[in-house]
Amino acid sequence: MKKLMIAVGVSVLLSACAGGMGAGNTGMAGATAMANPMVGGAAMYPTKDIVDNAVNSKDHTTLVAAVKAAGLVDTLKSPGPFTVFAPTNEAFAALPPGTVDTLLKPENKSTLTKVLTYHVVPGKMDGPALMSAIAAGGGKAMLKTASGGTLTATMSGSKVMVTDAKGGTATVSIANVYQSNGVIHVVDKVLLPG
Repeated sequence: MKKLMIAVGVSVLLSACAGGMGAGNTGMAGATAMANPMVGGAAMYPTKDIVDNAVNSKDHTTLVAAVKAAGLVDTLKSPGPFTVFAPTNEAFAALPPGTVDTLLKPENKSTLTKVLTYHVVPGKMDGPALMSAIAAGGGKAMLKTASGGTLTATMSGSKVMVTDAKGGTATVSIANVYQSNGVIHVVDKVLLPG
């Protein structure tokens, strides 16, 4: 009976999300409907890796600069696979004034690396996999990050929410941006490790 309830729950979640979460490729389940979703005004190609796609998004210039400053380009170009919760420029701008400039300084490379790798979950967790994990976890999925921390994924209506160790919550605004070495979910907040 419990397995049936979980299966029904997953089915309901997938059905609820299949319609999308707004304009563009924002639905967790319906991602394959758009082969090359637009992110930051640029098409994202599933044949390119995470870095090669991200550099074309005008909404992720801060993230790309941070990845370069942290020396993570080669890692994110490797086969992976990786699931990346990618904060937008607006998400970085919402941090306290001076935070990004401070993090980008060479002497803060280890802190920057920890923050960035906290947004990376080893393996490929697209929308359906993420929603299945949330349903199997009774409404929340605990995601182990590359930095060793934990993110908590939950659903709020048809939206996937990701909560960090400090209690901050980001909303997935564009889901299932498939890459040759994983998947990106665009988020509206920078997630902070404990």
